[in-house]
Amino acid sequence: MFTPSRLILTATLVALVSGCASNPYDSQTSGSSSDGMSKTAKYGGLGALAGAVAGAAINHDDRGKGALIGAAVAGAAGAGYGYYVDKQEAELRRSMEGTGVQVERQGDNIQLIMPGNITFATDSADIASNFYTPLNNLATSFRQYEQNSIEIVGHTDSTGSHAYNMNLSQRRAQSVANYLLAQGVNATRVTTRGAGPDQPVASNASEAGRSQNRRVEINLRPLPGQQ
Repeated sequence: MFTPSRLILTATLVALVSGCASNPYDSQTSGSSSDGMSKTAKYGGLGALAGAVAGAAINHDDRGKGALIGAAVAGAAGAGYGYYVDKQEAELRRSMEGTGVQVERQGDNIQLIMPGNITFATDSADIASNFYTPLNNLATSFRQYEQNSIEIVGHTDSTGSHAYNMNLSQRRAQSVANYLLAQGVNATRVTTRGAGPDQPVASNASEAGRSQNRRVEINLRPLPGQQ
């Protein structure tokens, strides 16, 4: 039979294992720290270890049992949002495969990049017909994963006046937002912004570069209190 001290040791090991267990996205894009450990692992492990100690202290009658329960509960809570974003990222990559929409991850934030050739016709804020399927998939995902805000940003190349491009980029962002809202996405999570030509990702000196700059981006960030 385990003594209380051995059970506490076991709980501590459980805490460390639960925190250090990897997931398929840690090594690439899920916000790994400089020591190679993801935020999910770091906070899950530390949370579980703290929970083990707290559980042992609270449950005076059976310190070993309290440590095990504390490790399990606190470990899951500590790793919660990182694990949530891992699952959301995987689902988005699956649903956006083959659509032309890029999915990028930076820490707890996810960015969806939608190039101009699949979103809008030239000089138009009317959604292109081939863009409806990706938007429907996004709406489904956003209804399922509700713990982050949704910022929609329109971008243009530098052709034409700055004022015109600012207006066009805002109208395009709003068109995407309106479609998502019509599909049941919670309006309180959604904001729009037109960046015009001010945030280029390539040179506007070539058609290839201008094509890259004409895009819509959706930025997913944790809502307050979720991290």
